[in-house]
Amino acid sequence: TDPIQKLTNILTLEAEKYEDRAVFGGLARYADTWLRETASLYAGDTGAGEAWRQDVAGRLRVYSRLPDRAARRKAVMALLELLRQAPAVEQARPDVTPISTPAPAPVTSGEDERGRARTGLDSPVTVLRGVGKRQAQRLAKLGVHTIRDMLYFFPRRYDDYSCLKPINRLQYGEEVTIVARVWDAGVRRTRGGGELFKAILSDGSGSIEATWFNQSYLADRIRAGQHLAVSGKVDEYLGRLCFNSPEWEPLDVERLNTGRIVPVYPLTAGVRARWLRQLMKRTVDYWARRVPDHLPESVRREADLLGLEEALLQIHFPDSQELLERARYRLAFDELFLLQVGMLQQRHAWRSEPGRPLRGDRGLMNRFLRHLPFQLTGAQKRALRQITADIRSSHPMNRLLQGDVGSGKTVVAAAAMVLAISAGAQVALMAPTAILAEQHYRTLTHLLAFWPVGRNPPQVRLLTGRVTGAEREEVYAGMADGSIHLVVGTHALIQEGVRFHDLGLVIIDEQHRFGVRQRAALRQKGYNPHLLVMTATPIPRSLELTIWGHLDVSVIDEMPPGRQPVVTRVLLPVERERAYGFVRAQVEKGRQAYVICPLVEESDKVEAKAAVEEYQRLQKYVFPDLRLGLLHGRMRGEEKEETMGRFAQGALDILVSTAVVEVGIDVPNATVMLIEGAERFGLSQLHQFRGRVGRGEHASYCLLVSGSSSREAQERLQAVEATQDGFALAQKDLEMRGPGDFLGTRQSGLPLLHLADITDLKMIEAAREAARRFFERDPELTHPDHRLLARRLAEFWEERDFLQEGEIS
Repeated sequence: TDPIQKLTNILTLEAEKYEDRAVFGGLARYADTWLRETASLYAGDTGAGEAWRQDVAGRLRVYSRLPDRAARRKAVMALLELLRQAPAVEQARPDVTPISTPAPAPVTSGEDERGRARTGLDSPVTVLRGVGKRQAQRLAKLGVHTIRDMLYFFPRRYDDYSCLKPINRLQYGEEVTIVARVWDAGVRRTRGGGELFKAILSDGSGSIEATWFNQSYLADRIRAGQHLAVSGKVDEYLGRLCFNSPEWEPLDVERLNTGRIVPVYPLTAGVRARWLRQLMKRTVDYWARRVPDHLPESVRREADLLGLEEALLQIHFPDSQELLERARYRLAFDELFLLQVGMLQQRHAWRSEPGRPLRGDRGLMNRFLRHLPFQLTGAQKRALRQITADIRSSHPMNRLLQGDVGSGKTVVAAAAMVLAISAGAQVALMAPTAILAEQHYRTLTHLLAFWPVGRNPPQVRLLTGRVTGAEREEVYAGMADGSIHLVVGTHALIQEGVRFHDLGLVIIDEQHRFGVRQRAALRQKGYNPHLLVMTATPIPRSLELTIWGHLDVSVIDEMPPGRQPVVTRVLLPVERERAYGFVRAQVEKGRQAYVICPLVEESDKVEAKAAVEEYQRLQKYVFPDLRLGLLHGRMRGEEKEETMGRFAQGALDILVSTAVVEVGIDVPNATVMLIEGAERFGLSQLHQFRGRVGRGEHASYCLLVSGSSSREAQERLQAVEATQDGFALAQKDLEMRGPGDFLGTRQSGLPLLHLADITDLKMIEAAREAARRFFERDPELTHPDHRLLARRLAEFWEERDFLQEGEIS
């Protein structure tokens, strides 16, 4: 049977319902069958035929993970077009291995952990000379499973032996690498019973002492007479320069004499630096030339990029600092370009789907705005105009609404709800916690009470895990028959049994608290509903262009009049008693306070305040006459909600909590936020905590108690003290912590970025512009010259999907 016609028939069958049931196990499992059945057609073809086969297989593999029916329909159409453009079948002459390069071991068959056929660059590392089963297991700990992984396993730093600095020219505070001979080395005991390993290093120009704390085993590894490469920060002790716990490795003197830039790779137990460097050299020299360059020539030319082969060679074993930087730029640009093209595809797929224009009653929405006890700010009006234009258009809205805590996002969303409900559509709002969902339910019920007499008021219901039995069934029925117009809930909204009659607008609050697939699951409850996601975490411009690059963005960057800035102060631990006195004074005035701890319970390994112990200590010794409550993430849901409810009602004076209170309910009477171990939190998180107070008419305060006197910790906390601008803090937080800690990898939806710096706005904008120009020419990536790019793009985003499998428990 012709495999091309066979797959065409399967896809034609799939196009009837797009449910991934045209073949047993789904199209993803059929990918390897496709590769086996077409292998003989293009035997020996390493060019267009092989690229085409792999392109089809890559698209099949990601089909099952596509978020909705619209994306699947587009994928099937693209696959059918690919099959119609099958390359001519011809026998290509196999590559000839150069005589000077040892041929690799025969490639074994099999599958990797994602079910991909393991051939060529996807072969396991055991095909490489010198890599047996045990070493392969050790390399796997470093994330290296295949030859492709080897090529993209980049050095963590480089030792430039072509321009070493002699010891007599070292300066305090600089990060340097020196090459020196060990004159003396040995273990010394400290007065406290600890052990120090000290080595005297000399390079002919001078000598310097290096000390390693509690590493006496180094006595068996560093001995007098050895030559070492030592890297670290130059410190000072008793007026003399020294190294404290520097990185080091034995030096091959012969290698030093070549005077080159030497890569230093991450290591693990059983993998020696010299062995790994030699393995990488053999692998890169042979396989880099066999990696096809997926970037079209037009993109490389416009961006002045190195070819992929040259970039891989130079990133591992650079000939000069200039070529190293060009290689790093090319490979980082690659990642950002693939990221941006993927984002543009998502945006294109979304906007190309038909949406339902919700041309509701503008007069009713204006009536709603007039009944508010305040005027919208200019930023709120601007955001509402953008949202209104979106939901009245024939394309489904896909918009991010961001603004600081208290900036008025909920009111803007409520105005959009009025427009949607008056157009006859249902609205769903999903919040990350039952507490927040209940707050939204009460707020929206109050806001929608303006509904004119004589017109049926909208039915608003709450759906959380606490809604059970007959009440839950009643809500289910009301959503299914359309009698409920607005439902506010938690993850309960995306359960299997939830059905909507006509879901037209989906709103997700604190969207960073949900996984990528959880957000998609609610959207799929309707047919291309308009989507508005909201966040109170200000988003730096670089993240706006990457992680949320497929969304339109509205920013509320203006606070409502009358909202008082929160007075913020950084305190040392010795000033804690003063802070307690201030908290007591506020409580005596009838106010309430939060005390935030970084941990739930004390740990032997981490020195930080723990909420349980701190609650007990404060209640017994510091505030025995006050009413204290405890809140942390290990408590049962009903316990957490009861505690927060008591605090909101004024039944508690002080709430001792972990970070779980970051997204909480409004307590206008709370005026003090005391944060213990403040240096352990990110700047954006501290800003979120601060936003829990200052929500009423009273002056409010945020006290940051730091357990660290380090310069970096103090600098970070002083930044919070100095500004109320959440966007400025978010940018600084991103630069200091990186996107993984800033966002949390679970929800970001980002593929892994090995080299690209997500804070490098200039490179991001360059890659985005290049992607935009390219995408305008070939949005479907159907041109024959773009097949390699389509395949690489599928692999790049497949990695993201693979990492996020099982996200919803």
